[in-house]
Amino acid sequence: MTKSKFQLVGSLLRPADLRDYKTQIEHRDDITYPFYKDFPGYKETETADIKQVIADQKANGIDILTDGEYSKSMWHLDFVWGLKGIERYIADHGYTFKDHDGGTYETRKDIGIRITEPLSGKNHHFLDIYKFLKEEAKGTDTKLTVWGPAHAYTELAIFDGLAGENQVYKTNEELKAGLIKAYKEFLDEYKEAGGEIIQFDDCLWELFDESNPNSFFAEGNAGLADLADEFVKINNEVVDYGHELGLKVWTHNCRGNYESRHASGGTYEAIAKKFLGDQHYDRFFLEWDDERAGDLKALETLKDKDAEVVLGLLSSKTTDLDDEERIYTLLEEASKIIPKDRLLLSHQCGFASCDSGNELAIPQQWAKIKQGQDIAEKFWA
Repeated sequence: MTKSKFQLVGSLLRPADLRDYKTQIEHRDDITYPFYKDFPGYKETETADIKQVIADQKANGIDILTDGEYSKSMWHLDFVWGLKGIERYIADHGYTFKDHDGGTYETRKDIGIRITEPLSGKNHHFLDIYKFLKEEAKGTDTKLTVWGPAHAYTELAIFDGLAGENQVYKTNEELKAGLIKAYKEFLDEYKEAGGEIIQFDDCLWELFDESNPNSFFAEGNAGLADLADEFVKINNEVVDYGHELGLKVWTHNCRGNYESRHASGGTYEAIAKKFLGDQHYDRFFLEWDDERAGDLKALETLKDKDAEVVLGLLSSKTTDLDDEERIYTLLEEASKIIPKDRLLLSHQCGFASCDSGNELAIPQQWAKIKQGQDIAEKFWA
């Protein structure tokens, strides 16, 4: 069977009955992941909706299936919530995103994390979800999407400061080692569960662009180069371990996606050598749905690597179908840099990185997916 050149990043819009439970979760910090015991009917609703979205993907010609990320409240934090040694709480503030009018938009606030004991990735709830996905897939390829390890480390250690004298881990180095160990334990059990593809999602790379006005780091971008090297090294240690296990290891990068809003700017060209050239992934899902990404010159860095490139030229954030002339033009341009057989097409991100989803309806989502499939079929015919 010929594999489609159109790819889903991972997440799909949740139905209303599942969103109702997720909204309740958002406002409670007296509950324990995966929250099934705290909300009667939640597990049954989630399971039924995951079963349906797997069937929907099959019916719509998707040939690498996910659970639609229906099991997650947020694209990244659910993974660490499921690690032994993590406690979640409602913080004083959410993440800061750019609103449609250029102002500030604040996300949900249940983003607080405490480390209560040494971290472990064993017996993670994601594996129960994956086993169900694999069973329902009935032979169709599957993948699991997980928070990228370097992004997780940067948030826990650099942003949240969860290492120190009164913490479980006394230094950032200890925290890094503990987190990497947890990721490796998780990958061991994922492989044992029949996992073949793991996709690490990440939205911090462009924050290492020195010209990025949205950098989350110190004024003047002091120490960014060293931190970028550390970031790449963390990812590669986990990626290389995945390869040792026989896994295909992919990554997705964007600039944030929350209710059709983005978090930052920055271009791939500015950070291409480290984040494209030096990372060991087999497949890169990249974001080029608008001018914030810059042009396609950054692909030159991947020209001589074996890695595949998924061009996120379509937008999962808008209700309208995408400008097809623009997409074909960029596909042609990319194919002059990277051989056509190593290129694929996708939206810049999933349709619901968090459970509230982007600002479009489920039928519009599938129409946009159909458009992407048709473009890919024509371009790679």
